[in-house]
Amino acid sequence: MTGAGQQAADIHLLVVDDDERIRVLLQKFLVRSGYMVTVAKDAAQARRLLAGLEFDMLILDVMMPDEDGIALTRDLRKKTSVPILLLTARGETANRIEGLEAGADDYLAKPFEPKELLLRVAAILRRVPQVSETDQPPKTLHMGAVRYDMDRGELWRGPELVRLTATEAALMRLFAASANEPISRERLVLDMGRVEEAQERAVDVQITRLRRKIEDDPKAPRYLQTVRGEGYMLAPD
Repeated sequence: MTGAGQQAADIHLLVVDDDERIRVLLQKFLVRSGYMVTVAKDAAQARRLLAGLEFDMLILDVMMPDEDGIALTRDLRKKTSVPILLLTARGETANRIEGLEAGADDYLAKPFEPKELLLRVAAILRRVPQVSETDQPPKTLHMGAVRYDMDRGELWRGPELVRLTATEAALMRLFAASANEPISRERLVLDMGRVEEAQERAVDVQITRLRRKIEDDPKAPRYLQTVRGEGYMLAPD
């Protein structure tokens, strides 16, 4: 998986859109910006490519025939934590939240400026956890049956590695670095790089998803707590 330290030329993107004109335009623009880019016309072709190639990030159109981008995202999240950016012509907040709840890292409404797409891609890739090669013993936070390896940015439940999206991994690093200290929603919004009107709701969605992976009872969180008037706080054992 790629992170902030890798050059754009080493980053392989998969663009999935049923509109050939948009596929070609996005591919040309992203290649000119230094990325390696593969394109697919629908979810079925994307699945075939994913079965044989490693990608650093997926850019998926929401409105596609047969299987749409949200359904594909929801299914992929059962198997992989590769970052996903959704492209949608839908402007309603509910549709954007639906994409985040499915497991997307971010969304971008059409029409958009190519420069904004580049900024979103770069921001998401910066949130991908870096694997530490240090020989030092890992710093570990324990939350009941779950433990978080701070050096590797990995969340474990017993012997099983819990898959985190790039955004969830970024939130865990932030919470772990400030354990037992409340972090405001405004700071979380800024760290997630969001500027849309749904920004605070988007943070709440990410927190809900993260609680499902940490808590025994996500509806009564013990470890990822809501601090009234102050935001959210990670309270490990």
